[in-house]
Amino acid sequence: MPSINEADRQIIADLETACERLGKARAAIGRIIFGQDEVVEQVLIAVLGGGHALLVGAPGLAKTKLATTLGRVLGLDEKRVQFTPDLMPADIIGSEVMDETEGGRRQFRFLQGPVFCQLMMADEINRASPRTQSALLQAMQEHHVTVAGQRHDLPRPFHVLATQNPIEQEGTYPLPEAQLDRFLVQIDVPYPSIDAERRMLFATTGADEAEPEKVLSTTELMNAQRLTRLIPVGEQVAEAILRVVRAARPGPDADEFINRNVAWGPSPRASQALMLGARARAMLQGRLSPSLDDVMALLGPVFRHRMALNFTARADGHTIDGTIERLARLLA
Repeated sequence: MPSINEADRQIIADLETACERLGKARAAIGRIIFGQDEVVEQVLIAVLGGGHALLVGAPGLAKTKLATTLGRVLGLDEKRVQFTPDLMPADIIGSEVMDETEGGRRQFRFLQGPVFCQLMMADEINRASPRTQSALLQAMQEHHVTVAGQRHDLPRPFHVLATQNPIEQEGTYPLPEAQLDRFLVQIDVPYPSIDAERRMLFATTGADEAEPEKVLSTTELMNAQRLTRLIPVGEQVAEAILRVVRAARPGPDADEFINRNVAWGPSPRASQALMLGARARAMLQGRLSPSLDDVMALLGPVFRHRMALNFTARADGHTIDGTIERLARLLA
C-alpha cells in the first residue's frame, strides 16, 4: 500500500478541519431556516463549488431569508436587488458620473452598483428585461464587468443566488438557455413539513427572533472552496458522470426515449457541475471522497435547467423530473 507523504497528510488534515467548520455553518443556518435541509445543502454545494444557484419556489418559502442568513453565517458581504421590468443594467453593475475637481477640471468617476458584493440576491430575476438579465452574464462567468471600455473586477468570492416564482408568469421574461447554463444548480424549494412549519410559527412570531451568527470568515470559505477541488474522485464516479450526462443528449447513440422526447440535453458544464457538486456534497457530509450516491442526489439540481422536452413529450405528459429519474437508473 503506497505511503502518504507530508503534503497529502496536510491536505487531509485541512479537509477534516474544513468539514468540521462547514458542519457548524450548516447547523447555524438550520437554526434560522426550518425544514429545508436539502435546500440548504444544495445552496452550500453551489457556494463550495464556486458557482451560482437558481432558487425556484412559491412566495413565502424563505428564499430571501436563506440568502441573508447564508451571507451572515459565511461571512460574506451580501446585497439584494429586486428585479422589475423597469430595472436597467446600470442599476446592477453601476455607471459613470461626471465629477468636477477642486481645480475646475471635469472627469468621469465610476459608481459601483450592487453587483460589487460577495453574495448577490437577484430576487425574481425573470421579471427584468433580457437586456438587464444579460448584464449579469459577464459578472457571473468572468467575475468582472466592463463599463465604458474599462474593466472592473468583482470581489472574491462572488456568488449569485437568483429566485424565480414558478406560479406567476405574466409579465416575466424567461431566462435564455445561455444564462441558465451559468447557474451551477437549480434548486426547487418545496413547502415545509408540518413539524417545520410548527417550529417556524413559534420562532418567528414571538417577541424575540433568532439572528444568524457568523461562523466562517471569507478566508476560511475560500480555503474550503480550494480544498473542494482537491478531493479525489474515483474512476467509477467520473465514468458514471460522463455516462449519465452523455445519455441525456439526443443523438445517434442515445436511447430511443431521449431521441423522441428531449429537445436538447445538458452541456459539458453539467459534467463539471456534477463533479464539483459531488465533491462538495461529500465534504459537507464529512467524507473525503464522493460516491455514486452524491452524483444521483445532484442529477435533479444539475439537469433541470439544462434540458428541455419537445412539444410532443409535454403533450404526452412527460416531465423533466420524470426524465431525470429515468436517467438515474443508469447509475443504480
